Order: sequence, then structure tokens, then C-alpha cells
Amino acid sequence: MKIDDRIKGLIKIALEEDIGKGDITTSSLISKNSQVRAVIIAKQSGVVAGLDIAKAVFIELDKKIKFKSLVKDGDKIKSGKKIVELYGSAWAILSAERTALNFLGRLSGIATLTRQFVDKVKPYKVKIMDTRKTAPGLRSLEKYAVKCAGGVNHRIGLWDGILIKDNHLAIHRKMIKETIKLAREKSGNNIKIEVEVENIKQLNNALSAKADIILLDNMTVAEIKNAVRICRGALQYAPTIEVSGGINLANVCLIAKAGVDRISIGALTHSAKAFDFSLDVVFN
Repeated sequence: MKIDDRIKGLIKIALEEDIGKGDITTSSLISKNSQVRAVIIAKQSGVVAGLDIAKAVFIELDKKIKFKSLVKDGDKIKSGKKIVELYGSAWAILSAERTALNFLGRLSGIATLTRQFVDKVKPYKVKIMDTRKTAPGLRSLEKYAVKCAGGVNHRIGLWDGILIKDNHLAIHRKMIKETIKLAREKSGNNIKIEVEVENIKQLNNALSAKADIILLDNMTVAEIKNAVRICRGALQYAPTIEVSGGINLANVCLIAKAGVDRISIGALTHSAKAFDFSLDVVFN
């Protein structure tokens, strides 16, 4: 992953948050010239993501630190697997440890959960997609973790796609067909129009307006099957069918089997449990 200026800024903020005026424990006990070897070890099985971020955290404190990745982002790893070897300043390694592991654990947790969903729907031609339900400031990193695990990024932000939702319709006070027409007139033909529908009436309106993407929101599996049948029966065009709302590992396979094209899941980022890693100093 490219570590651009924005990500470097996030790393600096995270380090300042943790170190503050200085790591008083390390500076009190350990010589400033002390050099150590250390390893990062997985404490559970899953998918790793964020190795370049972790490396950048250590390098931020000392550019001479040697950071050797033993696996790649997107790799499946088992509990007990050594994934990184480090050598360099004890002060820098110990002071950067928690920040590096926080990034690594957060992104690997997202990648691990995403891979579970991706694996569930392997028999079907469906994309597992993320949403904008990300931690403030960490969206690019979290969406990167989704991609590492075989997921697909939905909109990065409000600027890169039109998604007409219930609140837009409520404020605009127009029918779906009229709203789609206005959005297309304002945005041009190069931007795809996606509209969220909650029932068959709204679905038919979206179809009549030739929405590019139709988002079936919080529908039951039976309702999704019916909606797919209606969409596939449209004679003039074939919209992309997306499903969102209430998706979990227990029902995602049934939803994929219904014949949808995309399944967007907020839980990939907002409910992923952090992956457990540890950093251990080694003597050899």
C-alpha cells in the first residue's frame, strides 16, 4: 500500500496521541543506544492487512529500523505465525509498538471478517462490498483492508457516485422516477445513478426510470427473490441489483443465491473485531 502524505499525517497523530511528551517508562529503564530484535506474532488465525502501515509507524520514529515482512497483506495466517521481524533502536520499537499493532490489528480484523463473507458466497457471482460506515479519518485504510480480503469498495465518499436514499426522497418530495431524472440531468450520463428501494412499488418506479443500480434495502430473502425476478424480467435493460441491511454470515449465502449482483455490508468495517497481535523482543 502506498503511504501518502495523508496516511503519514494519520500516523503522526496516532503516535503523538500515544507518546505525548515521551515514553517515560522506556526512557527511564533502557539505554538510548540499545538495539534489539523483535518479532510480531499472530495470536489468532485470520487474514493479515496493514503491514506497510505498521512499517511506516516504526520508520516514523527511526528511519534506521529494519522491518522484514514474512507474509503479505491478504495472506491467511494461523495463530502463532511470526509475520514480521524487526531490528533497531529499542526506544523506537517499544514506543511505536502499540500504535503499529493498533493499525495492524484494526485492518487485519476487517480483512478477516471480509474474507469470511467472501468465502461464504464463493459459489455465486456476487461482489461483497463495504460502505461508508468507517471510523472517521480511517476510511482509505479500512477500505484497503476490505480489498486485501477479496471484497470490493463501494463509494469512497459522497463525490464519487450518486446514491438516492430515503432522506433524499423525503426532502425532495418527488417520486423516485422524477428524482432519478433530475439527478441524471444534473450529473450527466457518465455517472451511474443508484437508488435505494424498500418495496415493490418503489422498485417498479426505479425500473421505469432506468436506474443503473437498484439497492434493495432491508428486504427479506423472499422479497429479494421476488425483486430479482422482476428486475431480470425487465425487457429494455438490466440494472445492477444490490442488497443491503441486516446482512450477516448466517444469511449472506441465501441472499447471494437469490441472484443479486452486489451485497454491501456495513459490518465489514463498523463491527469487525480487532485482530490480536503481539510484539516480542527476542534474544538470539
